[in-house]
Amino acid sequence: MQNFLWKFIIFPVLIYSCCFCDYVNTEDNPNIPAIAKYFNTKGRYEEVNPHLREDILAVNRSVLQPPSAQCQEIHVTAIIRHGTRYPTTRNVKDMQQLHNIVLQNASGKESWLHEIQNQWTMWYTEDMDGRLVQKGVNDHKHLAVRLSKLFPSLITEEKLRGGLIKFITSSKHRCVNSTLSFKAGLTELWAITDKEFDHAVNDALMRFFDQCTRFVEEVDKNPSAVAEVERFKQGPEMRRVQEKIADRLRIAYSLITHDLVEAAFYLCAYEFAIKAINSPWCQLFDDEDAKVMEYASDLREFWKRGYGHDINSKSSCILFHDVFSRLDKAASENKSGQQVTEAVTVQVGHADTLLPLLTLLGFFKDNETLTSLNYATQTQRSFRTSHMLPYAANLLLVLYDCGDGDLRLQPLLNEKPVTFPGLNEASIPLYQQVKECYRELLQGCDFETECQLLKSPAKV
Repeated sequence: MQNFLWKFIIFPVLIYSCCFCDYVNTEDNPNIPAIAKYFNTKGRYEEVNPHLREDILAVNRSVLQPPSAQCQEIHVTAIIRHGTRYPTTRNVKDMQQLHNIVLQNASGKESWLHEIQNQWTMWYTEDMDGRLVQKGVNDHKHLAVRLSKLFPSLITEEKLRGGLIKFITSSKHRCVNSTLSFKAGLTELWAITDKEFDHAVNDALMRFFDQCTRFVEEVDKNPSAVAEVERFKQGPEMRRVQEKIADRLRIAYSLITHDLVEAAFYLCAYEFAIKAINSPWCQLFDDEDAKVMEYASDLREFWKRGYGHDINSKSSCILFHDVFSRLDKAASENKSGQQVTEAVTVQVGHADTLLPLLTLLGFFKDNETLTSLNYATQTQRSFRTSHMLPYAANLLLVLYDCGDGDLRLQPLLNEKPVTFPGLNEASIPLYQQVKECYRELLQGCDFETECQLLKSPAKV
């Protein structure tokens, strides 16, 4: 791995003109499923950043520029989702059930069906249960190297050895192992073998959703909170997908439930994410089917973690305040002429960590609420988890000192610049402007208060 990394550091990095287009045409690459861009939170990071397919360590300097030549980054907070993982136990059970139905009931002469029935092996086991795969290790190793190239004055061997780069993780094995992988990306890059670097496990920050009683009771454990999702599953769009899959397999409609359709979609997604192969399972879906599957998943995320209920975003108050306290501390130290004692904070969590925070900050908010009835009018929605939350998704907040006494804050999502809602005119606004924009949240948004269960359960 070390030689591999050095090879890319010695030779110039190529910058591709398609670097920051949403997606590139995959028709000329038979190894990439045509529906890969609809995989929601099961998608590869490379589908969000297609230039990485050509060079996994490429960064786009032309887009990621400081506000001006005088600006120097003084701190970056990186909130990162874990890397590519195995399916959960529940997913595996559904996949096994689907596989058995196809083996026993499906008929037809299509080559993809022959492959599923005669060559493909059900290799997923229940004990995998969401653990990090080798691709997930690489996701974080490569991200670490790219960020060291993006922020060469912050992510340095000297700062790592000096304890100025802090690591915080969720207790889940896939997050801990992603954190270890990120650190390994840096230690291998700089050939550090004489020292190990600590990380802190902090579920209060990285799994706040488990500890927010009101969220757990009113949303997470409350089926009525996601009633729109269930209505969509029973609606005409999803029913049509189920019937088309049953037709392709030549089996009775009654055998294909929504859960089994989802299992087929996940089989295609996991085979691609883990093994980088275009699985025969992918042939069960055309483009329109995949869009329906994507919407069903987005609908669930919207109501379970996003804008559907106010407590979803408010559950992240503790992480929100933690981020701004780190930024404030860096700003204060910088202003007084001290060394910034925490140059980089790397915090590894889940899609369920990132989405409530992105929602609290107001990103990807559409004019219309996502419901079971407006699929047809939501084709241009900005709330699209395939774009927002692939494996290793990351929100970076970069604090700059531009030499004029004013600090600026740049948000990046998945290494692409985004603009703070309400500050669209300024791609890299003054830090004080950002704080003013979020003044109400900074003065309130108390985790204990927000998460206290109301005496009479709120209707959702």
